[in-house]
Amino acid sequence: MLSLLNREEGQGLVEYGLIIFLVAIVIIAILVLLGPQIGSIFSQVTGSI
Repeated sequence: MLSLLNREEGQGLVEYGLIIFLVAIVIIAILVLLGPQIGSIFSQVTGSI
């Protein structure tokens, strides 16, 4: 019984780890795709100040 609970906890931790990993991949992809555009916007705002 105890080993079954440990397996379920381990499985939950692995699932949370996978979710965090996938969210990180999506965030990195968005930053890579939109990074130059965001940089140019900040440059325009800084230049206008």
